[in-house]
Formats: sequence, C-alpha cells, structure tokens
Amino acid sequence: MKREPLRHLRMISYATLLFFFHAELHAQSLDDQTTQENIATLRQELNNRIKELDVLKRKLAEEEANFQQLSHALDARMLESKRGAGEPGAGGATTPGVAQDAGAGAGAAAGNASGAADAANGTNAVNGAGTNASGAAGGTAGAAQAAAPAATPAQNAQNAAPSPQQPVGQAPVPDTAPPAVAPIFDQPGVLTPRNKFVLEPSFQFGYSSSDQVALVGYTIIPALLIGLVDVREVKSTVLTGGIAARYGITNRLEVEVRVPYVYSTNDTVSREIFTGTAQDNVFNSSGHNIGDVEMTLRYQLNDGGPDKFYYVGWLRFKTATGKSPFDVVTDCVTRCVADTTGTGLPLEQPTGTGFYAIQPGLTWLFPSDPVVFFGNFSYLHSFGRSDLSLTILDGEKDFIGRVQPGDIWGFNVGMGLALNEKASVSIGYDQSIVLPTKENGETVPGSVRVVLGTLLIGYSYRLSPRTTLNFSIGAGLTRDTPDLTLTFRLPITF
Repeated sequence: MKREPLRHLRMISYATLLFFFHAELHAQSLDDQTTQENIATLRQELNNRIKELDVLKRKLAEEEANFQQLSHALDARMLESKRGAGEPGAGGATTPGVAQDAGAGAGAAAGNASGAADAANGTNAVNGAGTNASGAAGGTAGAAQAAAPAATPAQNAQNAAPSPQQPVGQAPVPDTAPPAVAPIFDQPGVLTPRNKFVLEPSFQFGYSSSDQVALVGYTIIPALLIGLVDVREVKSTVLTGGIAARYGITNRLEVEVRVPYVYSTNDTVSREIFTGTAQDNVFNSSGHNIGDVEMTLRYQLNDGGPDKFYYVGWLRFKTATGKSPFDVVTDCVTRCVADTTGTGLPLEQPTGTGFYAIQPGLTWLFPSDPVVFFGNFSYLHSFGRSDLSLTILDGEKDFIGRVQPGDIWGFNVGMGLALNEKASVSIGYDQSIVLPTKENGETVPGSVRVVLGTLLIGYSYRLSPRTTLNFSIGAGLTRDTPDLTLTFRLPITF
C-alpha cells in the first residue's frame, strides 16, 4: 500500500513534467510561427520598397534627361547672348543656375543611393524581429530621402534663368529681324529698329575706261555715253560722298533719305572724223555738285527664321536734283562738222541723270548656319522728258525733243559669313540689263541693250555697339561696267 502512493506520486510527477514539456513545445511552436509571419511581412515590405525604388529610379532618369535639355538650352542662350552683345560677360548670369542644377542632380543621386542602402539594411533584418523592424524603417526613410531630391533638378531648373528678364521654361520671344551681313549692295537687308535713327556717311570711288565710245551729249548711267561722235578712249573717275538717314517707324518699316555729292572727271583721247588729222586730241572736263537725292521705303514682309526666308520689299524714288547732261555746255553741234575745232563733248561733267525714276524691288535673305544667303530683284523705270535741248558753246540750243531712257532690270545674289561677333565677310554678284534709249519714239542710233556685271566682295567690322565700318570692292566683268568701285560706309545708330 505504501508503494501505491509512491506510484501515484511518480505518475503525477511524470504528468507534470509532460505537461510542462508539452507547454514548452507549444510555446516554441508559437514563437516559430510568429517569427515566420514577421519574416514574411518584412519580405513583403521589402519588395514594396524595391518597387518604390524602381519607380524613383525611373523618375530620376526622366529628371536627368530634362536637366540635360535645360543645360543645352542654357548653353545655347548663353552663346547667342555672346554673339549678339559681343561682350565677354554676356550670358554669364546663367552659370550659377547651371551649377545649382548640377548639384541638385548629384543630391538626387545621393538620395537614391542612401535609400537603396537603407532598403538593403532592411533585407538583412531577417535574423530577428527587432532588427527586421529597424531595417524596414531604414528602407522607408531611404526611399523618402530619394524621393525628395528627385524633384530638385526641376525646381532648380525653373529657378535658373538665362537672363534677368526671362525664366527658363517659357518660350523665348522669337527674333524676327533678318540677320546682319556685310553690305555689298545698295539696298541693305537689315531694317532699323523702331524709334531708332541711323546716320550713314559713305564714300565711293569709281573708275572706268572704255574704247570707241559714241555719245550724243547726255549720259544715261555713269560711264555709259550714247551718241554719234567716234571716241578712241575715255577714262572716267567719279567720287561720290553721301549721307543717308534711316529711321525705324516700326520694327518692320523704315524710311531712308540719301543725299549724294558727286565729283566727276573725264579724260577723252579722240580723233574727230572729217578733221583730216592723224593726231589724237586729249580733252579734259570735270564737274562737282549735288547728285540726285533718293528716298526709299522698306517693309519686312514676313517673320522668317533659321532655314527660312526673310523678304523685304522696298520702293525707291530718285529725284533729278543733280546737274543733268542737258544743263551743261557742249562744245559743238553733232559731230562738229560745222566747227572742226570742237569736240562735241560737254565742257562740264553732269552730276545727275536728269530724269526722275522709280524703282520697286524685293530683298531676300536665307540664314543657313553658319552663312547667310541674300539677294535682290529690282526694276528701274525712268520717266521720259519732252522738249529737251543741248546747250551749245555759243549759247545756242540744239533741239532734241523727247527722250525716254531705257528701263533697267537688275538682280544680285550674295553670301555672308560671320567670322566672329564683330567681323563678317560677304561676296556677291550684281547684274543690270539696260534697255535701249529712245528719242522721239525711235531707238537712238547706236543704242543697244547693255549688260553690266560686277563681282563684289565686302567686309564689315563693328567698332562699337553703335558704329560699324563697312568696306566693299567691285570689279567690272563686262566692257560697259566700271572697272573698279570702292565703297566705304559708316552707319551710326542713335
């Protein structure tokens, strides 16, 4: 009987131990289940953080692409500002903005790297529940840190401005003015800005020589003499000083008035017919006075742009203020048959044509970096005059009647190249077709269609923001064209 209680006691002890062992096993199984659940939760959260990082990386790549575009735009504006202003410091105000944007981009990259590192710390948290929670918090903080700098380049790019007047992100005001080139033709392509005044003094030297020129005592264009007297050789020098004033009514409309002063000399080596002499005679004459005043109206027809045409229409009116060939005294009557000692040539050189004229035209420019192509089309019509007479040496009048000068069709083409922000060079060709002159409805004997062709080279150098020196040289390519033409212009903007 004593062994029975002991047996029961042992059984109770075994049962108690079994209960505690089972309880411990059950507790251990509960801990393992909780750990597994924590690990699964952390893995899910880590996957979510990785997805967020992928999204942030894509956003960062987009921001970096936008940053590169803005950098190129800023560089282009800085270069354009330097070209336009010609100052070493032009466009320099944009440099700090670029540096700030670059720093912001670096900050965004650092933020992403930090977020990735923190997320990696969360991955290592599988060793314990507390460590897992710390890694998850670090991953979340890293992702937030990466997200904040990712927007920084766009904000800095908006704050960075290429100029104090115009922030980045807004389309710049298009420059609708034609590009400036070294002028080699009479009609410029660049118009005067609104309310601006340009005063342009100029000087031109022209020399021509021709053989066997016939003339009747009046000149249609310089170095072109038409008539019945046989001439062996004529050497002409024409010096023309002028002043032109241009005013910009609008950015597309300007008016110009040009007043020339002409000094002309003429040396003629001739042997008059019916004189019976084999010796050449030299006849000299000169004249100086105001020339024909011109007034021109120009209007830009379109906006144009890079790889687009600019069109400028113009209308020129030429007066007859200069001394005409009919106002100067001629040595004798036609061919000097009655007075064999005369020459039939004017004793004084005229400084004008003696005819009013109107000339419409069209100037075009086509910028194609780094050159600018340009040209002109024009038509000159002179108004005929009636009851004209030549003034003879003895005071008599030699009646001519009505004279209608031939119309002139002209065109030219050229190419301009900017060497730097101050200097440019141009080369071009100018051609005019002069139709025959008529007298009393009939073509003047010996008057034919004349083609004048000139090869031109011009240089331009900006002395100051308001003053530019222009120089051009022309070489005649046909017999009737002046052999040499030198032109200086000095436009001054006020």
